[in-house]
Amino acid sequence: MAELEALERDLRALGAGLAWPATPYLRAAIRPRIVVRRPWFESRWAMAAAVAVVALAALLAYSPSRDAIANWLNLHLRLQQVPVLPSPSPLPPGPLGERLGLGDRSTVPGARAAVTWKLLLPSSLGEPDEIYVQRPPSGPPEGEVTLVYGIRPGIPTSGETGVAVLITEARGRVNSEFFGKITGPGTTIEEVSVSGHPGYWIAGTPHVFFFIDSGGNVRNETLRLATNTLLIDEGGVIVRIEGDLTKEQAFQVAQSL
Repeated sequence: MAELEALERDLRALGAGLAWPATPYLRAAIRPRIVVRRPWFESRWAMAAAVAVVALAALLAYSPSRDAIANWLNLHLRLQQVPVLPSPSPLPPGPLGERLGLGDRSTVPGARAAVTWKLLLPSSLGEPDEIYVQRPPSGPPEGEVTLVYGIRPGIPTSGETGVAVLITEARGRVNSEFFGKITGPGTTIEEVSVSGHPGYWIAGTPHVFFFIDSGGNVRNETLRLATNTLLIDEGGVIVRIEGDLTKEQAFQVAQSL
């Protein structure tokens, strides 16, 4: 131990006699170059996310706030959904009346020659787009004529048939006792007079029409548009006007016959 202490004294004495250069101030030059990387969990974004998670957990633990958040999310998802509407089925090609079982297609002169009464044509609708004649035995004894009108201004057109108005004419008479068989929920029947001719305004969606033909037989026919219907007796000729018409529109058509 004495030898080590003597060596330490000699070294200190020797160091004191040596000429050392001045030591520069290194802190100012080195510190800016030192990048201290914090752990990811100490960053501002991580701290903000942690606070948000804790707050959300607290809200979900409370029943009223949990229900409110669930309702908001459900509403938000519903608002983001874009409803997909089904494309309307295109109408099959061909004449409009062929799909309605109206009989044989004809013309104005042909229809006039096929029946015994004066064919009535409403001037307010213009020329019919199609004309059909139903002959016996499928039709009444003196036949039946149907006028088909497609697109007409101010009158809705059926998306299923492409028809706006149907006008059917046949010899016969209407018996009000049969109306109980065609009325249903939401259907009303009103006795009316059009230009002095008795008739009935049927509002609603009846599907069957009963009348007594010129041979005295009770006939039932389908109301093909199943919409509002005006029936009038034009001197022994039953005129049936079907369409998505208001009462005023149906009267205008009937008065123009």
